[in-house]
Amino acid sequence: MTLLTHAAPAPADGAYAPGFAPVAERFAAQLRDGLEIGAGLAVYQRGQCVVDLWGGHADRERGAAWTRDTRVVVFSVTKGLVAMALHLLVDRGQLDWDAPVARYWPGFAAAGKDAITVRTLVNHRAGLVGLDQPITIDDCTDPARRPWLVELLERQRPAWPPDAQQGYHAITWGLYVRELAERALAAAAPATAPSLGAFLRAELFAPLAADADLGTPPEVDPRVATLYPPGTAGRVARMVAQAVRPASTEGRILRGALGRGSPTRAAFLNPRTGPAGLAVYDSLAVRRAELAWAGATASAQGVARAYLPFAGDGEAEGRRFLRAGALDAVRGRQSWSERDLVLHKPIGWSQGFLKDEPHLFSPQPAAFGHAGMGGALGWCDPVAGLTVGYVMNRLDWRVRSPRAIALCHALYRCEAVV
Repeated sequence: MTLLTHAAPAPADGAYAPGFAPVAERFAAQLRDGLEIGAGLAVYQRGQCVVDLWGGHADRERGAAWTRDTRVVVFSVTKGLVAMALHLLVDRGQLDWDAPVARYWPGFAAAGKDAITVRTLVNHRAGLVGLDQPITIDDCTDPARRPWLVELLERQRPAWPPDAQQGYHAITWGLYVRELAERALAAAAPATAPSLGAFLRAELFAPLAADADLGTPPEVDPRVATLYPPGTAGRVARMVAQAVRPASTEGRILRGALGRGSPTRAAFLNPRTGPAGLAVYDSLAVRRAELAWAGATASAQGVARAYLPFAGDGEAEGRRFLRAGALDAVRGRQSWSERDLVLHKPIGWSQGFLKDEPHLFSPQPAAFGHAGMGGALGWCDPVAGLTVGYVMNRLDWRVRSPRAIALCHALYRCEAVV
């Protein structure tokens, strides 16, 4: 049955189903008002695509238009995709949330990490918010440096005892979780174990026809959009302006980053990105590497389709990906802090998925997913049966992009969302 009977409002392209006009109009308005350079939005309801919109430029300088299958680097939306792989491994008995990480990775036990469980690690409660030794993005993308980097991860001492506090492991989450996942995969099939990206592609993305990759192949390069991050000077100036406001999350983050030895500084400023700044994530080296904290590329459709089994109690399009009930625990908060030590805002996680404040992305407490730096969003609401993929190339300087929030608020105003 064709649901997309309404053409997108100008200047957006695409279509939407009856009852979803508010979110289509909001998306078009953001393009029209110059808030986006290029963007895509896809929404599924109970397995059916109800919003399929795109518009703007994938590359402003070349005049390349954003199309339905334009991909872009989605930053920490990557963490949500990686969390999906962990859930598949747990469901297959290859990983246990409450087992020590050291069961799968013996070297992890060094430096007082022997009691840290998989759940504690993925819910940002392990105290491993940063690395004491400075590293670079090149260290993370060069396969030859992998053994050295793993040894560095093993030597790292936690900043607090397991589960004593919560602090967003912005970068280290991906470094530790990739190693954990790949060791679990290797234990099951020592001679043929796939990489984390290959596992996601074979077991989730390909069966769902989800247009996403962790470790993007060269054939996809022509349709990857150019990122437009805010300049460092402009971003810092905006955050400084917020620093005098006690209620400003961005101001609190800036003040935290200035403190030597602070969790915020440790979480965000290592590895160094070099002169390119955030634009380094546009590089082929980053795109090819399986950076499990930020390096995935996806279209809006790709993100929304990847979440289909997670909104559908483990099933999507007639195929079961996880046992019925396997995701019940994700509906509640497993970790919550009124003031996360790194992000300085109320936030929580549940088995690797973000559980944010209900006034942001969803009023439904059972909803979960992951936002990305700059504004990208992968989200699902298992109660309303919704999945959302929002990707764009003009990066926002705020912790939570007002554009993503506005789209989610518009979605929940739609008469068809029940």
